[in-house]
Amino acid sequence: MNTKRIIPICSIIPPHMLEEIAKHGEPDQKDWAMHNLSVLGFLRGRRHTLGFFPAAASVGHKYRTVNDNKNKGGDPPTGVLVRKEGGPKSKDRAVNEAYDGAGATYDLYKDIYERNSIDDKGMAIVSFVHYDKDFDNAFWDGSEMVYGDGDGRIFQRFTGCIDVIGHELTHGVTQHEANLAYNNQPGALNESMSDVFGSLVKQRALNQSSEKADWLIGAGLFTPKINGQALRSMKAPGTAYNDKLIGKDPQPANMKNYVHTTQDNGGVHINSGIPNHAFYLTAMEIGGNAWEKAGKIWYVALRDRLRSNSGFKRAASSTISVAKELFGDGSKEHKAVQNAWKAVGVIG
Repeated sequence: MNTKRIIPICSIIPPHMLEEIAKHGEPDQKDWAMHNLSVLGFLRGRRHTLGFFPAAASVGHKYRTVNDNKNKGGDPPTGVLVRKEGGPKSKDRAVNEAYDGAGATYDLYKDIYERNSIDDKGMAIVSFVHYDKDFDNAFWDGSEMVYGDGDGRIFQRFTGCIDVIGHELTHGVTQHEANLAYNNQPGALNESMSDVFGSLVKQRALNQSSEKADWLIGAGLFTPKINGQALRSMKAPGTAYNDKLIGKDPQPANMKNYVHTTQDNGGVHINSGIPNHAFYLTAMEIGGNAWEKAGKIWYVALRDRLRSNSGFKRAASSTISVAKELFGDGSKEHKAVQNAWKAVGVIG
C-alpha cells in the first residue's frame, strides 16, 4: 500500500498579510512581499508534486542542530552546521535562539506530556536560520524548521519569538498525530493547536500563570513602525494589529463571525481565532499554569481523538470527553472546557 502523503508548508505569517503588503507597500516592499509569496507558493507546489519529504532521523533522545542557510533559500534548504546538541553557544543570536527555542519546545512536550520529540520517537530537531534574503516568515516544511531574518522594516527576525518556534514545531507534532488537513476547519484547528502549544512554550519558559500570560502570538515580531502588538491574540481575536500597511487583524472569536473564504486554504489563519479563544477561556477558568491541565486536555485530544478531517465540533466533543476522563464528570476542568466551547458558539 502506498502511504505517501503530502506534507503542507505551514508558515507563521498568513498569506493575507503578505498580500496586503504587496498592495499597499512601497515599491521595494511590494517586491519582497511578492517574492515571499512566490517562495511559499513554489515550496507548496513542490510538495504537491513530490509528496512526502523524509523526516529527520529519530535518534531516540533530545538532539538539536542549527544550520546557517546564508540567505541562499532553496528547497530543501541547505546550510552549514553551526551548532549541535551540547555544543558551545554561537556568536550569532539567531542560531542560539533557534537552538534554545527548540529545546524549550522539546522540554514542554517531554516533561509535561511525556512525548519524546516531534514524532514521539526522539526525532532530531533540525533548524535552518538566515533563510533567503529579507524573508518574512518562518515555517515547518515537514521535516525541519526554517527561519527568515525579516526585512527589518515590518518584521524583525523570526527566531526572536519563542512562541513562533513552539508554534511551528507543533505543526510537526500534529503531522505525526491527528494529521489535520490543512484547509477549512481542520486547517484552522491545525493552526490553533500550534498557537496553543506555542503560547504554552512561552508561558512555561517565562513561568507565567494563565492570569499573567499575554496570550499573544508573535509579540515583538513587528518593528516599532507597525501599529500592532502581535500576529494574533488568543485573549481577544481580531485586536492584534490594525495598520495601513499590513491591514487589520481579521480573526473572529465566535462562530457567528466565522469567515467563509477560499483564500488562505479556507481561512486557516483566520478562523483559528475561534478555537484559540476557547482554549484561552478554558485556561482562565481553570487557573494556574495553563500547560498543566488545559494543555494536557488539548494534547491528549490531539494525540488520541482528533482525525485529519476533524472540525470544531469534533474538537469540542473530544476535549470535553478528555477533560471528563482526566479530571472527573462535573469537575472544574470538565465544566471549564464545556463553558469555553459554548462561549465561542461551537456547541449550544
